[in-house]
Formats: sequence, C-alpha cells, structure tokens
Amino acid sequence: MNFTQFQQYIPTLKNIALGGLAAQFKLAPEIRKRYSDDMIKANNPKVSAVLALFYPDAENTTKFLLTLRASYNGTHSAQISFPGGKKEKNDLNLEQTALRETLEEVGINPSDIEILKQLTDAYIPPSNFLVTPYIGVSNSTPLFKPNDEVDKLIEVKLADLLDDKNVVVKNMNTSYMKNVDVPCFKLNDYIVWGATAMILSEIKQVFKSN
Repeated sequence: MNFTQFQQYIPTLKNIALGGLAAQFKLAPEIRKRYSDDMIKANNPKVSAVLALFYPDAENTTKFLLTLRASYNGTHSAQISFPGGKKEKNDLNLEQTALRETLEEVGINPSDIEILKQLTDAYIPPSNFLVTPYIGVSNSTPLFKPNDEVDKLIEVKLADLLDDKNVVVKNMNTSYMKNVDVPCFKLNDYIVWGATAMILSEIKQVFKSN
C-alpha cells in the first residue's frame, strides 16, 4: 500500500470495527490469555499509551515506526515497542500521553500528527501496565530525533505487516516463562512479540478486514 492509498483508506479506517481481544490474542503469549478483565482490574494496573505512527518515506511507501529500547535495569529493557509510556499527571488524557511520549522519544511534534483511531487496550502482566494504543499519521516524512531511551529506530513497511509470511512462532525463555512457543511478527529481521505484537495484530486486522 503506497501512502496515497493509505490516505484514501483513512475514512474507512476511522469507522471500521475493531477486532478487539480476538485480534490481539492471535499474537498473544499464552500467559496473557489467562488474565480476565476482572483479574486485570484487581491488579490496579498502571496506565500508559503508545502511538503507531504511519507516514510516507521518500518513495511514497507507507511505513510505521517501532523502536528498540535502550538497555536498562527494567522489565522492558532492549525490547521492541511503539513510542509511548506512562501517563503523567499533567496529561489531560491518554491520547495526549501518546503524543507527548512520541515527541520526547523520537522528536515528532504533536502538531504534525493526526490521531486516527484508538485501539483496544493491551495488558502487560510482567510490568502490570494497561496500554492504550492509538493509530496516528504524519503526512510528510518525519525527521526523527531519538532520545537516550531509544537504541534504534525500526521503520517498517505496512506491506510487511500485512504479509502473513511474516507471522512466525519462536520458542522463548524469559524471567516469567520458560520454553514457551510464542507467536511473533518477523519485521526487518527483528522478532516482535508480546504487547507490541498484539497491538500490531489488531492493526493488521483493521487493514485487512475491508
């Protein structure tokens, strides 16, 4: 999908029904599926927001941005994610959180972004975060200015997300699960899993369901 086609799809995207947890769970680790809404609510999760930012490259190809987090002493060290983070007290709402974090992490001004759609919340058990994702668009090629929280920028073609061949299964060992087969996306030779993959799975369905 080139960016002209993406722009033409925006009215449909704004109105299309979300796939919800059914779409997310296609790329969810089994451990995530054990948490009911009541269990999540009982955990009193921290709230946060992320932005799936779509934009054209120099060849008018539609891309979106992921980031490789810098290494630090924390649960999500060196993981792949969208720009985003925890809601702060001065944020009026979670949409503002996503825009503020995108500015802080990769240098894109909120005035250059149009929020198109709010997606289904994604719960992250290891860190007890409830993430609200948004789809946004920049109509020009961004000039990214990553901060020290970002190790690398990963610019992914929308066409690669929509290609079913890029869904794989990887056996993983983490601090909270051992020898578990996890569905993932393989994008730009990176393995994308967990909440980021769940959000991408719903985005993929939004673009493929029309």
